[in-house]
Amino acid sequence: LARYFNQNPMLTSWQAVLDYCAIAVRGDVECFHVLYLDRKNRLISDVRVSVGTVDHVPVYPREVLKRALLMNASALILVHNHPSGDPEPSDADLKMTKEIQKGCKTLGLTLHDHIIVGAGREVSLRARGDL
Repeated sequence: LARYFNQNPMLTSWQAVLDYCAIAVRGDVECFHVLYLDRKNRLISDVRVSVGTVDHVPVYPREVLKRALLMNASALILVHNHPSGDPEPSDADLKMTKEIQKGCKTLGLTLHDHIIVGAGREVSLRARGDL
């Protein structure tokens, strides 16, 4: 799937994004990725920002946003997993997402979504109304 995105980097299918995310962040510990996108939603880079423990992953909004500026990204999709299998966001997930969203707004970047991947399903914070 990563090869598909490298050869066809336009993110035109929501299902393709979800499939890619499910593969990118699976594991026994929480992993946090950021998909950095250009103005046409082409993938610039998928960066594993942090690897945590079974129930926590440290994320520093400043570093996420700094990297977006260095890459000349226009938009971001945040992605992480919950090894427990339950993709519902924690209070910490919601707080961190709001901090990144606020920074994106200040810097003229678009935060498309924060996707949390669990066992066989995912939760979109945008679809939940949290963005």
